[in-house]
Amino acid sequence: MTSITQDEARADVFGDLPNSMYIGGAWTAAACGASMESIDPSTGKVWTQVPAGDVADVDRAVAAATAAMEGEWGATQGPARARLLNKLADLVDRDADRLAAVESRDNGKLIRETRPAVGQVAAWLRYFAGAADKIAGHTLPTGDPNYLVYTTREPVGVVGAIIPFNAPLMITAMKVAPALAAGCAVVIKTADQTPTSTLLLAELVEEAGFPAGAFNVLTGPGVVVGDALARHDGVAQVSFTGSTAVGTSVMKAAAEHVAPVTLELGGKSPNIVFADADLDAAVNGVIGGIFASTGQMCIAGGRLLVQETVHDELVDRLRARAETILLGDPQDPASEMGPLVSEAQLNKVLDLVASGVDEGATLVTGGTRAAPHRVPDGYFVEPTIFAGVQPHMRLAREEVFGPVLAVVPFRDEEHAIELGNDTEFGLAGGVWTKDVQRAHRMARRLRCGVVWINCYRNYSPHVPFGGMQQSGFGRENGPDAVLDYTQVKSVWLELSGATRDPFTLPRS
Repeated sequence: MTSITQDEARADVFGDLPNSMYIGGAWTAAACGASMESIDPSTGKVWTQVPAGDVADVDRAVAAATAAMEGEWGATQGPARARLLNKLADLVDRDADRLAAVESRDNGKLIRETRPAVGQVAAWLRYFAGAADKIAGHTLPTGDPNYLVYTTREPVGVVGAIIPFNAPLMITAMKVAPALAAGCAVVIKTADQTPTSTLLLAELVEEAGFPAGAFNVLTGPGVVVGDALARHDGVAQVSFTGSTAVGTSVMKAAAEHVAPVTLELGGKSPNIVFADADLDAAVNGVIGGIFASTGQMCIAGGRLLVQETVHDELVDRLRARAETILLGDPQDPASEMGPLVSEAQLNKVLDLVASGVDEGATLVTGGTRAAPHRVPDGYFVEPTIFAGVQPHMRLAREEVFGPVLAVVPFRDEEHAIELGNDTEFGLAGGVWTKDVQRAHRMARRLRCGVVWINCYRNYSPHVPFGGMQQSGFGRENGPDAVLDYTQVKSVWLELSGATRDPFTLPRS
């Protein structure tokens, strides 16, 4: 029997990759004919190419989505939309290995993370499929028996979804599943660095039988395609996940045509460990909260607040665990941490590490690009821990989006709240304590959209997710997410047939 190499086995998993955009049910090149390279972060080498779209492609996609709303997709009722979403979920399950492998290669995330994430994509699709045939209005009493008044909920129209690089499939599902369940057509702008897995999802959308134009995927530079999508007057609603700086630009662009937006932006989440916590559990939670996904998570627990009496012990335990983290090929199930997504992100992280040293924080471990004997290629950074971080330092205030932990000691509960809320962000927070009363007090007082108690980094389609302050506004997931893609229409029906004085308001 002829054996195959590891590279040949991977090529078989990847299969033929889509190298076109998906617009109006057709695969197409960019209108300008340009293309852009996709880099494998674990090697720093080009592994595929996709179209570099421009404004003309945005116009084409929005026109296709609008036509779908006015045609077959707009006429598709809730039960049929549910069947299509469930069919798509089945196809995602069928192709889970391929989707996970491609996403891992696209953004450098570990296969041990992308494979379960694909299962979550299917779960999100099924959850919102269950809502598609349950969107309803109400009959309303007005105090006047001569009127029948009721409301209906209608899809807002074309939704522009702008996706980040760190979890393309998962975040696409979070936006697209409720929008499609509500009957909206969607135009997705992939992240510049990670277009391929979403294009694979488009192949499955086509196979599932969604009408042309209901689901469209654009690739290309965010400063061109993303901006044009948010600014397009044919887009009724915009949903964006990414940095606060770009989110601000998206909001301004959408405001030009009064389109509502959902923004899930940056974070500087406090992970707070009290002296009475189960330190074994806390160590695992802290490690997962900052070194999983190479720290490239909006909810990363980058600020570790530790009660003074256990500070030194916890830092020592974290250092020991961090120094055993296995960096390696994201496709290897044994690897525990992969590369950063790009050279630009690598340089940003190393700049913030240098700022920590310059500002007087204590480098406990890491702080450098991984040595060649550890990982020969790619954008790898050693798991990094700083102690002695002061609240004014850049490490305590800026989102690193990399595997860098800033440890800050605190005295008591009041001090922990003061430090935890000392940020312009407000996405997530963690609390580690065995005192259930304290846990609830902390959850109430932390200014953030999600609080995990004795756990970290948990998600579910059932549970709303989103931030406060400069972490954005609006909520994704949960039973109301579908309603966010609808608008309410009120209908008044006069029942008596009587002729009324046109200059007198009816009795209410």
